[in-house]
Amino acid sequence: MVVVFGGSAVIGAHVRSTKDDKVSAPSGAVAAAQPNDPEPGASPTATPKGPKLDIPVAPSVPVTVTVFEDLRSPDSKAFQEEYADTIRQLLASGQVRFQYRLVTASDAQYGGKGSSVAANAAACAQDQGRFSAFVKEVWKAQPADPKDDALASVSLMKKLAHKAGKIKAGTFEPCVEQRDHEGWVLASQKDYAAARVGAVPVVQINGVTVKDMTSLTPASLKSKIAAEAKHVAAIEATPTDTPTQG
Repeated sequence: MVVVFGGSAVIGAHVRSTKDDKVSAPSGAVAAAQPNDPEPGASPTATPKGPKLDIPVAPSVPVTVTVFEDLRSPDSKAFQEEYADTIRQLLASGQVRFQYRLVTASDAQYGGKGSSVAANAAACAQDQGRFSAFVKEVWKAQPADPKDDALASVSLMKKLAHKAGKIKAGTFEPCVEQRDHEGWVLASQKDYAAARVGAVPVVQINGVTVKDMTSLTPASLKSKIAAEAKHVAAIEATPTDTPTQG
């Protein structure tokens, strides 16, 4: 279906101008989970603060797992392939939600802009509640050689949106073409680089980074999440002193 936009108001809304500097977060984006203190297993604050750079894919629950991923990175793709079933099981458990932080370090590493274009497109899909479905198609389309910048193609992003289904082209395509969320993508990468949490994929459990990703397995991830859920429950069950009225 071809959608033709008419009128200066609609066209003007998608003028590129200063979009690299403007941080336009996609619909539903949230601030990162933050630990109360630097101790391992610390629980997140009740009201996370900071830029809304994470995309949640489940309701609020005791444990938040944040996954930093680069849509052009073979390692990020391999992580998703290995942990896809585990993530589905964890989401179904009702104990955990997953938040995804899109970063673009591979563009600097290999040249080009495929990661940035794909991340912006994923944010455009998130505006319509189709982040997970769209990113699944991006993984399928990721070139075997990360030096191949095929993901920089706006035309490819449109095709992937069609494959993902239930994404309105009339809204998605101008968002991708005019890079509506480019400022948000840049802010996410800048924040990731400043945090120095290591190369993707990076996993955080309630704001605490898993230190050795090479030894992480689906089973150990489940174990860590179960331990954190128990830790949160213990904190919530601890009585707090309340002032008495004289």
